[in-house]
Amino acid sequence: MKAAVLSNAGGVPVYGDFDEPQVTEGRELVELVAAGIHPIVRSLAAGTHYGSTDAYPLIPGLDAVARTADGALVYTGFVQAPYGTLAERMAVPTRMRIPLPTGADPARIAGGLNPGLSSWLVLRERRDTLPDQQLGTVLILGATGAAGLLAVQNAFALGANRVIAAGRNPSALERAAGFGANTVTLQDDKDATASVLSEAIGTEAPSLVLDYVWGAPAEAAFAALGRQGLTEDDADIAYLQIGSMAGAEAAIPAALLRSRRITISGSGAGSLSVQWILAAIPEYTQLLADGRLDTAVQEFPLSKIEDAWAAAQFGVTRVVVVPD
Repeated sequence: MKAAVLSNAGGVPVYGDFDEPQVTEGRELVELVAAGIHPIVRSLAAGTHYGSTDAYPLIPGLDAVARTADGALVYTGFVQAPYGTLAERMAVPTRMRIPLPTGADPARIAGGLNPGLSSWLVLRERRDTLPDQQLGTVLILGATGAAGLLAVQNAFALGANRVIAAGRNPSALERAAGFGANTVTLQDDKDATASVLSEAIGTEAPSLVLDYVWGAPAEAAFAALGRQGLTEDDADIAYLQIGSMAGAEAAIPAALLRSRRITISGSGAGSLSVQWILAAIPEYTQLLADGRLDTAVQEFPLSKIEDAWAAAQFGVTRVVVVPD
């Protein structure tokens, strides 16, 4: 079959031939309709993600909209390495067979579901744990990528009364402002970033921080979230580390952990229940299908995978691969 084939960790996938996937017990063969090139797809392929197998050659791709043997359109994934979803056909678990709503655009689902769920799951869980089920203020670091812009919309959809969107891309920040967010431009200087974040946060500490970048911006956020005094903290901050585009490490000040009621944890593949993720997919798929969330996609045929791979590095518009 034809597929995007990656020969080594530092390379770019090319359009070529790959062995047909083997359909084992509990799996079924489906045909590609649309598959997104998400940041996690690129990092898994490059061997820089903790989930990478480092076995080459491989077919990249994590999830897809596919057509089953009976003609149904489904959202699916969990393909076994070295296979991925950027191929004409894939063998997927029969349990991972989530029907698309009638009239849904497969490209929008393939492009928006993975990045959108990265915030939807934690936002919804956080809301449900709060006494009044009100999110209050949500701070998003890295709000100018596709996932970050969906996080802004998700936060408002789940009842946040204020969203602070921090990022570098001016046009994407304008889009975030159009969704209703207060925007902050991340600075090259960490202290300057801490200052503008502190000003944006003001006296109302966020109930939730979604961090797509980590590194120096995270350290600036920690400084902005710090407080003085020995009085009991009346805030309750959940800090979720989701991505690390700005660096794999960040120093956490001891004073922040001791002076604030704050929990810092991660959210990603391995830390989340698969059943919990699967249960949330139909609800979020419907939101995308109804057009209640704005997600931009750019389609490339599978045979133009090199062009698609290059375009996917910019992040604001989700790149989706479709059959030729």
